[in-house]
Amino acid sequence: MNILITAGGTTEAIDQVRGITNHSSGRLGKAIAERFLAAGNQVTYLATPTAAKPAELEAVTIKSTLDLYEKMQYLLENQTFDAVIHSMAVSDFTPVNTLNKEGFIEAFSRELTDPSPESVARALDALSEGVASASKISSATEELIVFMKQTPKVIRLIKMMQPETCLVGFKLLVGVSKKELFSVARESLVKNHSDFVLANDLDDIFGTQHLGFLLNGAGLVAEGTTKSAIAEMIYQAVKTKIEEESES
Repeated sequence: MNILITAGGTTEAIDQVRGITNHSSGRLGKAIAERFLAAGNQVTYLATPTAAKPAELEAVTIKSTLDLYEKMQYLLENQTFDAVIHSMAVSDFTPVNTLNKEGFIEAFSRELTDPSPESVARALDALSEGVASASKISSATEELIVFMKQTPKVIRLIKMMQPETCLVGFKLLVGVSKKELFSVARESLVKNHSDFVLANDLDDIFGTQHLGFLLNGAGLVAEGTTKSAIAEMIYQAVKTKIEEESES
């Protein structure tokens, strides 16, 4: 099988030296890649610079969500993957403009034509169409206002370009009930046309424990309590699905 695995957490630049990122280590993606490699599969590992990586595999590295989108598009155009396992934690927002307090007040006042809600909205829209700082923001800045916009949903590109691939998505929530976790995971599965989704709660990830639930359109497929167990159940689910489809 030819498998594409993403891992790590994207970083969105605020200026030349600062960025907004998340706590994803890439260790789960690494464990999944190692399981597929151990079974003799071809693996393309698309990861962020600081993500954990299999020693025997040279990773394709990206930093931002835009980098990921462009690289994902390139890979999907040039290779056919039997499965894509998208475990990377992708930033939902990226900075588009940064202003110190004084700069914000000056720019906002310039854009504001009257105190009506509509005028305020127009002024904020104008400021949000700026450009994130291309140079280093002074460390003497006491207050910084960052405008951010939503990033493109990279996962939706996958089935759009390769509808036959087996897609495994991931959904991480924090401090929710199992019922809510499953509900949100199922919504994600449908929205992104995934074949499977790995649902987990950050509160259940600590030390060597990593509680995860693998779901498909019919419901719960399997659950694991460690990264290696999750890697095994994803490997088995993907392998079984691909084998069944090749026989039909």
